[in-house]
Amino acid sequence: MSGDGSGRRRGLDGPAPEERPTPAGRRNEQGIRIDPEVEAKQEPRRTVISTLVEHEPGVLSDVSGLFSRRQFNIESLTVGPTTDDDRARITLVVEEPDPGIDQIKKQLRKLIPVISVRELESDAMRRELALVKIDADQPAEVAAVADMYDGKTVDSCPETATIEITGSRQKIDAAIETFEQFGIREIDRTGTTALARGTQSTAAPASTTESTAEAASHPQNQYAPADDD
Repeated sequence: MSGDGSGRRRGLDGPAPEERPTPAGRRNEQGIRIDPEVEAKQEPRRTVISTLVEHEPGVLSDVSGLFSRRQFNIESLTVGPTTDDDRARITLVVEEPDPGIDQIKKQLRKLIPVISVRELESDAMRRELALVKIDADQPAEVAAVADMYDGKTVDSCPETATIEITGSRQKIDAAIETFEQFGIREIDRTGTTALARGTQSTAAPASTTESTAEAASHPQNQYAPADDD
C-alpha cells in the first residue's frame, strides 16, 4: 500500500465515472444486457402452419395454451378431420418475425399430441369461408356483387340477405369491402384452411418425410417438455 501523506489509499489512474463509456442496449428481466444488434426488430410476416395431431380431447386446449403462455398471437385457427379417424389437422395463421415463427414450430413439436408440424409454402392452396349478412334494400345490386365474387345466397328475406363466399383471404376481404356499400349487419369467417400443392404431404416437414411410424419410433421427441431451449 502506498500513501500520499493523507492516510488515504490512492486509486488506480483512469477516467472519472461520468467519463467512462456506457454499454449500449437494455437489460432483460434477469439483468443481462442485450446486444442491440441481436435485439434489432425484424419485420413480422404472415404464414400458415399445418399441424397433424392425435384426434383426442384436450389437444386444442394444449395448442392454444402454448400460444397464450408464449404470448404468440393466433390470427386464425381451424381444426378438421383427416383421412385417418385418429388424426386431426390444425391449421394456424400467425404473423410474427422469423425467430418467433421458428419458436412456434419448435414448441408445437414438443407437445405430446402433435405428430407433425410444417410451415406451408406461399403457393399452398389456402381457402377461407365467410358468411356476410347484408341489408337487402337493393336486392338486384346485392345479387350482382355476390355473382362478382362467386358468392351464394344462403338466406334471404325482405330486410336482409346472407351471402356465402369461399376463396382466398384477399378475395374475402375485397368482397366484404364491396358489400359495405349496402350495409353489413353481421360477418362470420372460418379462418384459413390449407393444403400443400401437388404430391407434397401437408403434414410432413419440407426437409424430411415424417410418418406416423417414424414419430412412434421416437417417443422421446413427443414427450419432451415445451420450453425455450
